Amino acid sequence: MNSKLPCLGALIVGTAGLPAVAWAEGPAFSCAKAQGEVETLICSDASLAALDRKLDAVYTAASAKARGKLATQLREEQRGWVKGRNDCWKANGQETWITATWTVSTVKGCVDAQYRLRTSELQAVWQLLPPRTVAYACQNNPANEVVANFFETEPPTIRLERGDRTKTLWRVGVAGAGHYEGQNVSLVQQGNELSVSWLDTNTGKTDELQCKAR
Repeated sequence: MNSKLPCLGALIVGTAGLPAVAWAEGPAFSCAKAQGEVETLICSDASLAALDRKLDAVYTAASAKARGKLATQLREEQRGWVKGRNDCWKANGQETWITATWTVSTVKGCVDAQYRLRTSELQAVWQLLPPRTVAYACQNNPANEVVANFFETEPPTIRLERGDRTKTLWRVGVAGAGHYEGQNVSLVQQGNELSVSWLDTNTGKTDELQCKAR
């Protein structure tokens, strides 16, 4: 996908010569084993370390619900996410897309966004928070339905269901605009209505849907 808190306490130097946080303000991983620009940054930045601890707790909660192939898939996805997070070093001075319209141009901004999206995604996918579920009829056809599960995450997320397809979307821009974006899908929420753009990757066709809550 083309994304505050108390300051750090005293730092100590790990055996590898990298900064390691002495107390609870550090990330969930060992800063003594930190590698690369991004992990070093997380170990030296209180807000990013806090986001890492939050994601670790959310991932642990999701892992407790995952079984069998889903547990394996979750672990593989998390390893892929870590690799993507560590690629945020490329964002230094370069416009980097988090979603279709959400961009950052700093390493910290990229890392911050990646943590927020991954944490909220896990909370939504694994329903670690209770959703508010609304069914919508699209194109004035009750059989043409989408179901939106709204989650009060940070940023707010929607799990949007249409037939056998489900997508995660994140709120972008100002809160009142009701604009959400995900992979190959976006929507605007206005009152009890949704305007949805959903790309079918099999056909290359984008469905433009006007939907009203039932």
